[in-house]
Amino acid sequence: GVHFGLLKEALNANEEQKRYFVQKVAGVLWNLSNKTIGVLGLSFKPDTDDMRFAPSLDIIQALQEEGARVQVYDPQAMVKAKPALPGVRFCANAYAAAKGADALLLLTEWEEFGGLDFLRIRKSMRHPILFDGRNMLDSRQIKKDGFEYHGMGRRRQ
Repeated sequence: GVHFGLLKEALNANEEQKRYFVQKVAGVLWNLSNKTIGVLGLSFKPDTDDMRFAPSLDIIQALQEEGARVQVYDPQAMVKAKPALPGVRFCANAYAAAKGADALLLLTEWEEFGGLDFLRIRKSMRHPILFDGRNMLDSRQIKKDGFEYHGMGRRRQ
């Protein structure tokens, strides 16, 4: 006899956020067909290889459905993620995931991502566009490093 309407609405909101994220990337890049997207972070949360309910799975699948090539890096979850992500290029580190990318998506807030050399990353990318899905990076510093920065859920960037 318990009403689960609120829980269902929360789940719907989470699904909508993933769709919105992909739409935002597509809008900035004009389209996703034949674009290379680098992804940092696959696991549901940092410091784990847990892929259960990881938003990255749905986001990457949606990117691929729109014609994007996806290359990824996660410090712990790549072995568990591989079976769920056919057609994805798994990279040895964050720099390799960013190389040649039209955009870089940060999907899990791993501590090591905060310490990356973003000047080095910018130089290796086709277009220095960064989508911070966790709002973990300092947007002012990332912009100083030459990126077009898009934080998710922030009013001012």
